[in-house]
Amino acid sequence: MGNGGGEKVGGLYARQTPHRETSSSSSPHATKRRRAHGAAAAMVDRFFRNDLPDFVAEAPDGGDSPAAGLRGLLSLPYPRLSHRLLHAALRLKDKVVAETWTRTGGQVTDYTLYTGALGTALLLFKSFQVTGDRRDLSLAGDIVQGCDAASLGLPFLTFICGRAGVCALGAVIAKHSNDQLLVTHYLSSFDEITVTEKVPNELLYGRAGYLWACLFLNEHLSDKTIPAEHITSVAKDIIKEGRKLSNKGRCPLMYEWHGKKYWGAAHGLAGIMHVLMHTELKLDEQDDVKNTLRYMISNRFPSGN
Repeated sequence: MGNGGGEKVGGLYARQTPHRETSSSSSPHATKRRRAHGAAAAMVDRFFRNDLPDFVAEAPDGGDSPAAGLRGLLSLPYPRLSHRLLHAALRLKDKVVAETWTRTGGQVTDYTLYTGALGTALLLFKSFQVTGDRRDLSLAGDIVQGCDAASLGLPFLTFICGRAGVCALGAVIAKHSNDQLLVTHYLSSFDEITVTEKVPNELLYGRAGYLWACLFLNEHLSDKTIPAEHITSVAKDIIKEGRKLSNKGRCPLMYEWHGKKYWGAAHGLAGIMHVLMHTELKLDEQDDVKNTLRYMISNRFPSGN
């Protein structure tokens, strides 16, 4: 597997007290700035893992607790409305499948999750998770096999726009289908993907997008499917590149896509930080991610971005 190595590190985003600026000024403007800074810092902390147990509400009528799983979640706290929303969602799912798969005769022209057939496969898999309908799971597997053939040999390596997404989703669907041979096929294909030095860092086509695929596999199969050493190595390269471009500026991490600095999810800071927050990092790396988020929140554009 490409770009391996590195050491496993512990500790995942321990909650820290937000740093608050002190100032001798007592003007209304200074007070407003302090409040904004404190609110921004608090918002940032909420992005990190909450280790408290999940909240379980009592049944509105004092009866038995609601059913477990996604169906149970959908029933809270208005079961009739939730039932209608579920059926509306399933009808929409069927329409998406008809337009993007049935209508094409099962031909894959765009294999990506972003704009193509793999997105339909992921939708079907999500539907299966809610309803348990194995017809959705079976069709999702068929679509992924078509995407597998269409993406074979292509250089793109991310979850959303590359072969890593095909292999990762394919392995997870095969696992739920009890097809171990197919699981092995997809994992072996995933293992052949290499992350070279020329790969960018962003989400759609770069290291962050590849890292997302690694995390997806570990979440749905086993936390040891992709070795922790490999994941931390890729994350370390992302952090290293971000520090280099930041050049000790106010924002600890910075990245470029085709010579331009982006703040958004697809090519910029938001997407990269989102993935890094789900990755085990050293303490100094955690600080860089948190402080980058704080910097982003404190520098909003007139457009609202």
